[in-house]
Amino acid sequence: MASNVGKAGPNGALSPLNALAFASAYIPISALILAVAVHLPRYFASHLGLSLAAVGGAFALVRFVDIPIDTVIGVGMDRTRTRFGRYRVWMALGAPLLMFALFMLMRSPQDVGEGYLLGWLLVMYIGYSCVYLSQLAWAGRLAPTYEQRSKVFGAIMAMGVVGAMGVLLIPVVMTTMFGATDAEGVQAMMWFIIGGVPITVLLALSTTRETVARDHTVHFKLRDYMLLLTRGNVIRLLLADLFVTLGPGWMAALYLFYFTDSRGFTIAQANILLAIYIGAGFVGAPFTAWLGNKLSKHRALIANTTAYSLGLIALPFLPRGDFLLFAPLMFLVGGMAAGFGVMIRAITADIADEIRLETGREWMGLMYAMTNATSKLASAGSIFLTFNVLAAVGYEAREGAANGPAQIQGLELAYIIGPIVFVMIAGACFVGYRLTAERHAEIRTELEKRDAAMNDPAAALESLTGETDFATAPRTT
Repeated sequence: MASNVGKAGPNGALSPLNALAFASAYIPISALILAVAVHLPRYFASHLGLSLAAVGGAFALVRFVDIPIDTVIGVGMDRTRTRFGRYRVWMALGAPLLMFALFMLMRSPQDVGEGYLLGWLLVMYIGYSCVYLSQLAWAGRLAPTYEQRSKVFGAIMAMGVVGAMGVLLIPVVMTTMFGATDAEGVQAMMWFIIGGVPITVLLALSTTRETVARDHTVHFKLRDYMLLLTRGNVIRLLLADLFVTLGPGWMAALYLFYFTDSRGFTIAQANILLAIYIGAGFVGAPFTAWLGNKLSKHRALIANTTAYSLGLIALPFLPRGDFLLFAPLMFLVGGMAAGFGVMIRAITADIADEIRLETGREWMGLMYAMTNATSKLASAGSIFLTFNVLAAVGYEAREGAANGPAQIQGLELAYIIGPIVFVMIAGACFVGYRLTAERHAEIRTELEKRDAAMNDPAAALESLTGETDFATAPRTT
């Protein structure tokens, strides 16, 4: 049973302490996301000797294979009804799977083949999806109102900053204080994630309540899932999530190459700048949550994507190797990037409520599975495309390799142009969006009335016989 930490505040709102305890499960997930985006591909290419094309292809293939698995997990979550809960079951199952896969990747031999990498990456992503999707869907139920969702997802993103900062500083400490190699620093990062998973997952499970929504039915047909892709708001969301992930993911895949070979920083300096970028999320995530409640979530997202792109435009004009000038700009860009996840995840829950009202069914897990799938697609695309672009311009990633002016210029163009274009497209996806705070308040009022009626057997029977068919339900664009 949950402790007092897990109790809600007034009007069902989560207490700040409960929100942070629940959000802590995102610490190792965020650490893993950063490690995969920045360090692991480079580790396999530089330390273990795999080619750039092989590493990029392996990460991309696993992500593509994993996308339908996410859908299965999301459907499974929405159909789960146990005394233990709906989403917490999946979080508990995913944790040991994720830990074991990371351990096996860390033990990769020097002559590792693509098959070994592919197999354990797939297991890792399945465990990751179970933990991450269950937390996102659970969060959508914990925070039912428009304003509460911004705050809860802001807390999750803030805890993500803790994880990202922790995993980022580990190689810096290892190399500067203990003289470890870059490879040993990456291995220490993986131990940090393996140790963090059970601690934070147990904290979330033991302190946070879960209420399973009373749906009209838990039986879905394949056409129901396909019809999600005909809804205007769902299409907006998925496209925005794809591009808002592809932009920073593209930048992350090239980050160490760009900041060392083009901007003239050492690995340690580059990691410190990246720590500033990530640490800015402590300000950027709550600021975006506040801005979303002031302006509306979609307008806050548009503002963040614009500021992020302007910051990237200024980056190449700074003097090479000038840490003091790069640091504040990286803080600005990082703060804006932290807000992307806050708004996308909060908007996802709002749209899931809209669909549940119209259909009488729980879609939260599947909605987060779909956004997680687009995020994975974007992450896979960023590694696959950027590594192949570098290979095409003749850039060498091997330790100690020398690259000429043409290769460095290709690296610079790839690093800057891609993220700006993709992130601005993401913001443009929400031009004309109409699911505002006022409209969501109306939806929540109707959902609460219906849920109350479901507790009355007579009203529940009437509600069941009057169930809305998804194929004919009105759609909001």
